[in-house]
Amino acid sequence: REAGCCPPCTLHMGDNIRPLCERLFKALKDAEIDGELLFMDDESKGSEATKVIVDELIAEGHPVRIHMRKRSEGRGLSSAVLLGFRQAKKHVILCMDADLQHEPEAVPALVAPLANGEAEFTVGSRNCPGGSVGFEWSPVRRLLSWGATMLARGLTDTTDPMSGFFAVPRSTFEAHVDEICPVGFKIGLEMAVRCRVRHVTDTPIVFRDRAAGESKIDGKVIVQYVKQLATLYVDRRPMLLLSLFLLILLVIAVLLRLIGLL
Repeated sequence: REAGCCPPCTLHMGDNIRPLCERLFKALKDAEIDGELLFMDDESKGSEATKVIVDELIAEGHPVRIHMRKRSEGRGLSSAVLLGFRQAKKHVILCMDADLQHEPEAVPALVAPLANGEAEFTVGSRNCPGGSVGFEWSPVRRLLSWGATMLARGLTDTTDPMSGFFAVPRSTFEAHVDEICPVGFKIGLEMAVRCRVRHVTDTPIVFRDRAAGESKIDGKVIVQYVKQLATLYVDRRPMLLLSLFLLILLVIAVLLRLIGLL
């Protein structure tokens, strides 16, 4: 069994690199999984410090690489993940956060069903039985997560379509890579839909607080997510999207009638 792990590095992730690497390879060794670790750095703040630490880990013999992506190779988290998946060498490819919100010890549980041929796509889920959030979320963040999850329910059967902790066989990824759009923040959802996955296998995880680094989520990201959902529904559920559009028109017509404008 083998797995390639591709965590994208965003803002100031340097302090996470060594503990992520050491914890990951210990977990993989205990599970008898041959692994590699490929950091995708997007020329963010702290990139040089990240590279120094990765070079030290390489010198110590860890099977780890870093790709310092140039602007000409694309921008954004999703395209960074796609580039990493293209460069990964193992039969199972996994995406996880570099900020340690995804525990490295959970990686074998996501990889095993794929390596054993028991699943076609796995997701580390906060929302399935046994999964949880290991810190206090603000009410606003909980509401945003719930709303975003509800909007994606028509596209996939996973309990956590917002998760950035997921794994897929290389063969599945390569068969559909040209259909995957590298725009938007939820690359796991994008990949599950575009790869025509019939069933997503959820693995319970504890979603931890960020150890170091900064989030890139802002209003622009939310707008991108809505646009991403629209394209995915057009691709996967065109009739459902049309029905929703007609329903919205009907609701507007009723409201106009009620206020005497129609």
